[in-house]
Amino acid sequence: MKGSTRESRGRGRISRVAVFAAIAALLLLLPQVGDSQWWRILDKHFNRPGNILISDQFNNRVIEIEKDGHIIWQYGVGPSDLTATSPLGVNDAQRVGPLTLIAATGVPPGLEPGCDLGCPDNRVFLIDPFGDIIWQYGQFGVTGSDFNQLNTPVQATWLPNGNVLITDQGNQRIIEVDRGKDIVWQYGQTGIAGNGPNQLDSPNSAELLANGHILISDENNNRAIEVTRALDIVATFTAGGTTGAIAFASRLPNGHTLLTDAGNNRAVEVDRNDFIVWQYVTNTEPGSNSDPSPSRAIRLRDGLTIISDQFNDRVIIVDRKGKIRATYGILNTPGFDPDNAKVGLNAPYDAKVNGDYTGLTPPFFRFPIKWGWMF
Repeated sequence: MKGSTRESRGRGRISRVAVFAAIAALLLLLPQVGDSQWWRILDKHFNRPGNILISDQFNNRVIEIEKDGHIIWQYGVGPSDLTATSPLGVNDAQRVGPLTLIAATGVPPGLEPGCDLGCPDNRVFLIDPFGDIIWQYGQFGVTGSDFNQLNTPVQATWLPNGNVLITDQGNQRIIEVDRGKDIVWQYGQTGIAGNGPNQLDSPNSAELLANGHILISDENNNRAIEVTRALDIVATFTAGGTTGAIAFASRLPNGHTLLTDAGNNRAVEVDRNDFIVWQYVTNTEPGSNSDPSPSRAIRLRDGLTIISDQFNDRVIIVDRKGKIRATYGILNTPGFDPDNAKVGLNAPYDAKVNGDYTGLTPPFFRFPIKWGWMF
């Protein structure tokens, strides 16, 4: 999709308001804003609580959809664009007020024409609703570990203090960077894969917990670990000790941990003792990819679970009994549609519901509830 007028660029689609850019910049400086009428300038559909934000990975776009699948906002031109205008191989997106934080890794070799050797992106960036980048860490097409460089950033989490927690997978580390682009905290030894003290092997996500610890999905070590700021591991979760690839982990309000066990094609809820209390397997339907490798499972406030069933090319919402309540994309059928997500997704990697930060790190400490930006 190229905007309401189908412009051929990766801009966000929304009615333009001349003063918005200045207000968005001010919001970054004032995360604990007071009551105001700024919310009135936003389009009534954009960032509405209950809408779904999807990282449509190999369509090189982030989309916001309504519950019927209608796309009301998009960043990225689509699969044909391999320039910095689009988030190539986008893995993760989250709302920070009206802004959007995006982590883009790149397109793997041979997936698209012109990418025989791969097309790296390696950026984490924050955009306004019009698609303008207002902050960025990493450089487009540059793979590295020096200052302002990343290697396959698969997730980014905006922290309440205004810093950004980046899962820098190819560099085997989790880094917290400030807005001046300095690394202020790190777990994992840069460029060294392992399972010893302060070591990771292809980490895939990191969330800040209410107790100040960091919950990391350490994918190739088949575990999620809770670590302190002093780099000590205080808890490990493996979904009962099974061998798989833990692609995502979040801490639920009841103290349990929700794991996306990509290697075993399931979402798993475990208690504090790593005992399985609920699971949903994503490859049991007729026509399913035998190995869809779901990449994200996020529990919602209403008890439903939204799952990015990656190589089944769909996002599904399931209840506790395993019934699918909603589906976006067509089962095991990659596609691209400019207007409706129900008929066109390609390996969606992440999906979040606007205003619902259950199990996730809220980007602000406090906020006006009526704006619907958080919780």
